[in-house]
Amino acid sequence: MSLILSRQFKEVSVTDNWHLFGQEFTSRLLLGTALYPSPQVMQQAITASGAEIITVSLRRQALGTEQNTFWNMIKELGLQLLPNTAGCHSTQEAVTLAKMAREVFETNWIKLEVIGDDYNLQPDPFLLVEAADLLVKDGFHVLPYCTDDLILCQRLLDIGCEVLMPWGAPIGTGKGLLNPYALEVLRNRFPEIPMIIDAGLGRPSHACLAMEMGMDGVLLNTAVAKAHLPVMMARGFQDAVKAGRQGFLSGIMPERALAKPSTPTIGQPFWKQENY
Repeated sequence: MSLILSRQFKEVSVTDNWHLFGQEFTSRLLLGTALYPSPQVMQQAITASGAEIITVSLRRQALGTEQNTFWNMIKELGLQLLPNTAGCHSTQEAVTLAKMAREVFETNWIKLEVIGDDYNLQPDPFLLVEAADLLVKDGFHVLPYCTDDLILCQRLLDIGCEVLMPWGAPIGTGKGLLNPYALEVLRNRFPEIPMIIDAGLGRPSHACLAMEMGMDGVLLNTAVAKAHLPVMMARGFQDAVKAGRQGFLSGIMPERALAKPSTPTIGQPFWKQENY
């Protein structure tokens, strides 16, 4: 009997690797490298998260010995670098910084940010498309940080972007997925496009929800870097991303308006209570 059960419930191993620009990855969690208490904590948290893609910026403020330590630890990780154009407010500024990043980091991957509002750090949709167009034509693999606007995302795809990175909420707010409907629309309209939720995630449960929608990955920084225990939080996000992905692949049950018993009552005996 035990042999039959062991065969019946034998766990099936499923490879769920994904691809970006011809490269294969196992982890669907992308992490930033800013705001950590120290370069050592940054390295430990990234390692604990299992992330294989990390964002870096030329505009990092650290100087001197700390700067050298930071870059040495980045190199030791041996991961795919994703330079970003954080802080840029114009097309020319973003394009120039992207070209500098390509030379420094020796990669044509770029996370493109062109900020249109300093209050909520919302990207400028017009300048974003303009800058993306120029960079795609120059041979960059552009990962655009954008809002969840359907038309904006369509325009980015039209000019040659192969990946979309819509926000969940404004950068650093930790509010999670403010507009699940809009994100679900994007996922349904562009089912074959790699889609990574970027910005606004504050809890592992936010990442899990994004993955349950069928998103290909999540990118975050502040939620881990500013946690009381960054390394532990990194592990929490790693587990959440895996759980959400497994839920999506398994097929999540639909919500119902009415209750439905999990134990069927048809064919069950009813016992008559005798009065003595």
